[in-house]
Amino acid sequence: MPFAETLFAQIPFTQIPFTQIPFGEYTDFTLRALDQVRSTANFGWGIVPLIALVFYVYTVEVQAKNFAAIFAGVGLFLMDIFNEITNGVILHVSERAALWTTTGPTLYQPLVGLTVEIMFLFAISGVLFTKALPEDRSAKILGVNNRLFLITAFSVFAVFVEILLRAGGIFHWEYWFWNIPFVPLIVIFGYGTFFGIAAWLYDMGGDRRRQFKVVGTLGAIDVAGIVLFGLILGWL
Repeated sequence: MPFAETLFAQIPFTQIPFTQIPFGEYTDFTLRALDQVRSTANFGWGIVPLIALVFYVYTVEVQAKNFAAIFAGVGLFLMDIFNEITNGVILHVSERAALWTTTGPTLYQPLVGLTVEIMFLFAISGVLFTKALPEDRSAKILGVNNRLFLITAFSVFAVFVEILLRAGGIFHWEYWFWNIPFVPLIVIFGYGTFFGIAAWLYDMGGDRRRQFKVVGTLGAIDVAGIVLFGLILGWL
């Protein structure tokens, strides 16, 4: 099948209304994902270099006393965890599919839309993103504020990668409102919030108290979500 057809396969542009989505019947890819969620069958030594990479990135920033970048990195990661918890809750409520689902070989898959490889990627993405931010917050790129431009550019690139992964059959979208051609919604809420929180924390500069407050709040929300929806209710 030609590449372009693969990208847009099974995505009808005339979509059914939300109220007609057949809830209560898991999709095939959902069942495949659930089959490997928290399975240790493929757990291996490949996780070690991933951990080492995260330690290296943050150690470099600690040595440089670039704590604003560290807060940005942690903030983006915690925002991703919040999204993944929400995604798991959506799967439970719909009894059909999450907004996004990951399948295919992975060292470990803690949640239906999250693999350990993705988790470690987002653990360092915030730090890497700050390297692209100009020190002058008011500087413009192509006539647009550099923060807004770079948040959008990074988000668009991330969604493009998701489209490629979907074409490879290891990443899945089910609902018309979170799918092609409605990718702007994914750009904004799927990734714009990630890079937006990273830029916000980074631009707080040396305001450690404020940065701790934001990161602490995000962390508390994530822990509460995992405890409530995971450990107590068993929805994740």
